[in-house]
Amino acid sequence: MSSSLKSTLGLPNSPVSIAFLDAPPAGVQAWQSGAVPAGCTFWRAAMNGQSFYTVPSDHWNCAVGAHTHAIPQPENRAGVLNETVGFMVESGYLQMSEVPGIPTLSKSPNYIAYGPADSAPFQPDVVVIAAKPGTAMVLYEIALRAGAATALTNLLGRPGCAVLPLTQASGTASVSLGCRGNRIFTGLSDDEMYLCIPGTKWNDVLEQAKTLLAANDTMAAHYRAHQAQFPIVS
Repeated sequence: MSSSLKSTLGLPNSPVSIAFLDAPPAGVQAWQSGAVPAGCTFWRAAMNGQSFYTVPSDHWNCAVGAHTHAIPQPENRAGVLNETVGFMVESGYLQMSEVPGIPTLSKSPNYIAYGPADSAPFQPDVVVIAAKPGTAMVLYEIALRAGAATALTNLLGRPGCAVLPLTQASGTASVSLGCRGNRIFTGLSDDEMYLCIPGTKWNDVLEQAKTLLAANDTMAAHYRAHQAQFPIVS
């Protein structure tokens, strides 16, 4: 059904299952493709069909991303988070007052697993979907019908990866506009954004997808017929 949802909605990439684990997931190999600039790079690999798990050290190269995942830096990198935040503030990208409001995981994971939502052999804590705004609208309506979203939806920007702990903590769908680093490291285009679904609600979302997709088609036809009764506004 995840595969069908991708095809029906015209999603450019697979929805990604992500799990924060105490032990390695059975039947999944460790990440074997070397160092990456940030943990969100793993999203791209999973969108492209890979299933794997990572360990905390795989996430050290992005101090802010490691912070959102409650991953401490090693002793020889103890000052890197402060240095990174300091640079962001000095450059005018960030204000120090914003830092305390950044969502973080409630505990440090021993392992983080990634994979396409239609084939990953583990139960996700969150599912991340990269979509254009019109598609995100439909996905949000599906999530709302499935009890996975609320009328007033959580939305955040930087850092883009903070949508994961935000969604897990709230238990409801959250929207991320991404951030400059995330868009560079994942290849997310300027006309896309993220919708993040709680893993416990993912199957419910899939079950409601057919109904809401059909309803949107019905409403689209209704609105086009209604529009045709009026002069075209240029």
